[in-house]
Amino acid sequence: MSVAERVLNNADLEKMVDTSDEWIVSRTGISERRISESDQGASYFGQRAACQALERAGVRAADVDAVIVTSVTGDQIFPSTSCLIQSAIGASNSAAFDVGAACAGFIYGLEVATSMIKCGTFDNALVVGVDVLTKFVDWTDRSTCILFGDGGGAVYMEASDDERGVLASVLKADGGGARHIHMKAGGTLNPASRPLQEGVTPYLFMAGQEVYRFAVKAMEDSCKSVLAKAGMSIDNVDLFVPHQANLRIITAASDRLGLSRDKVFVNVHKYGNMSAGSIPVGLCEAEAEGRLKVGDLVMTVGFGAGLVWGANLIRW
Repeated sequence: MSVAERVLNNADLEKMVDTSDEWIVSRTGISERRISESDQGASYFGQRAACQALERAGVRAADVDAVIVTSVTGDQIFPSTSCLIQSAIGASNSAAFDVGAACAGFIYGLEVATSMIKCGTFDNALVVGVDVLTKFVDWTDRSTCILFGDGGGAVYMEASDDERGVLASVLKADGGGARHIHMKAGGTLNPASRPLQEGVTPYLFMAGQEVYRFAVKAMEDSCKSVLAKAGMSIDNVDLFVPHQANLRIITAASDRLGLSRDKVFVNVHKYGNMSAGSIPVGLCEAEAEGRLKVGDLVMTVGFGAGLVWGANLIRW
């Protein structure tokens, strides 16, 4: 994993915008978040996380078949961030492509890699989830600037006869909800090369109440669906590692699923919402803390702009 070094806590935000530590913590559970420097893009954190994953797996970069990067905050519109990371780590023999599924990106990326390994397209893959959403935050908007942080993580996957890896996935989308989370400026409809149209800003927009209602239901439904797909129940789950967007959302979804607090991994209080980076960072920290061990059944779930959502069941 690789997260930005600079810490912005709630006391710092009190000096920047009309908010308070109590207001932020009570509504989000976030106490601090990590902020990237001006010369650090998604590839900066992605390549560091990728190198760590390969080192832990004992695999040379030259032996990687595919570099799959899940991000919506790439260094540039093109080339892909995966190509930049591939070059930086020396994975000279790999394919490289990006998956854009916002905060559910890592969920999507794991299933893409799993499916391509199972069908024989690749023998292995490096999946990187990383985002730097603070680059697109309006620091005068207290409803969004308190939420986000920068960083990411990576996992190495390979074909094996062991009963480990991604057992089942559920991937969903509802493009009709695109209006609830978006950033209109910078794409081909409103390119940076011309003045912004009325009502278009260079900042991310999120309709908080709509997203909250969607998120809780999406997390519950996708988790129940992936368990049913695998023929398992919630009692089989050893650890739940959800997308770290908001503690209230995580708590509400966990309660609906009937999960005890000791089975729910939370680190949103110290990193904020790292979008596609939140789940791989959570998996890395959970393992480091001894909460995720070989053979454990871990359930992940993510939701975000699109609207997109999904879940994975993984035998660690």
